[in-house]
Amino acid sequence: MMKPLAVLGLVLIVLGLAGLVLGHISFTTERKVLDVGPVTASFSEEHRIAIPDIAGIVALGVGVVLLVTSMRRA
Repeated sequence: MMKPLAVLGLVLIVLGLAGLVLGHISFTTERKVLDVGPVTASFSEEHRIAIPDIAGIVALGVGVVLLVTSMRRA
């Protein structure tokens, strides 16, 4: 069984690497523009949220520190 700090460290490492590799998160929303009886019209709008490189680096660094700290206590 892994210690909670080790698990948190691994999660932060994975999230930090994902943030550095992907660089952004994108998702799509649909909006109705017309809804008259049986006639409906809508359009899809894509949104992008940028992940700053520094956030990925910090998450990666903190994850490594937590992982190393939890291994030394074992």
